[in-house]
Amino acid sequence: MDLVAKGDDLEKKAEKKLNGWGIFGSKYEDAADLFDKAANNFKLAKSWEKAGSTYVKLAQCHLKLDSKHEAASAYVDAAHCYKKTSTSEAISCLVQAVDMFCDIGRISMAARYLKEVAELYESDANIEKSMEFYHKAADFFQNEDVTTSANQCNQKVAEFAAHLEQYQTSIDIYEEIARQSLKSNLLKYGVKGHLLNAGICHLCKGDVVAITNALERYQEMDPTFSGTREYKLLADIAAAIDEEDLAKFTDVIKEFDSMTPLDSWKTTLLLRVKEKLKAKELEEDDLT
Repeated sequence: MDLVAKGDDLEKKAEKKLNGWGIFGSKYEDAADLFDKAANNFKLAKSWEKAGSTYVKLAQCHLKLDSKHEAASAYVDAAHCYKKTSTSEAISCLVQAVDMFCDIGRISMAARYLKEVAELYESDANIEKSMEFYHKAADFFQNEDVTTSANQCNQKVAEFAAHLEQYQTSIDIYEEIARQSLKSNLLKYGVKGHLLNAGICHLCKGDVVAITNALERYQEMDPTFSGTREYKLLADIAAAIDEEDLAKFTDVIKEFDSMTPLDSWKTTLLLRVKEKLKAKELEEDDLT
């Protein structure tokens, strides 16, 4: 008998158990056992849709038995099958699992699956929803003192916020992560990167005074910052914007990029700054 047929057979037996007579608890336990075996067969056959829907039935049996942890785990298994066929079904199952993990106080598990929901929305290019779930996951990780995971999720929120031109949101997040990181010997090395990201968001806002003030604050926050190439890049770009010197702006970025290649996020934002500077130069030319 092939695996799908075997799975179908086990599923039918499970349904029969549920619809038949029997002591309340035992019939759900027996059905759960059969649904679990059926789902495993569907999974081995790579029949993801059937496996997903069978794990949902398994979760419902566990709920009848008031076994929330097992039900949540079954919803997670269902989600991981649905991931292969339907992002929306996978998200729906993970959200139900998160609710159950919260009910039984398994906050770190809930955080882990909130992050997974955020990643699914990200893969679907639904940036607003992805931000919402990364933000929730960060809160949950923070409550459990899992700072590194909280920071990773918050950085995603900051990254997306900047793409959506919500620069102040990004600045607040990057500055807060930098402040926290200074307290940890392990995370200190990343501070200049977070301050660079915050500084680039300041540059996008186009307020030279605010950029200069921010650089002073960053220097107070981390006295080693003014000796870094990241600080020099921000200060030199601020000067180029103040002088409305497009050539200087381009040279400064080229020089930095030749030593430390800029990632696509920084490149995108710096291109926005360049476009604004170019527009300003054209405006000046029109007036002369």
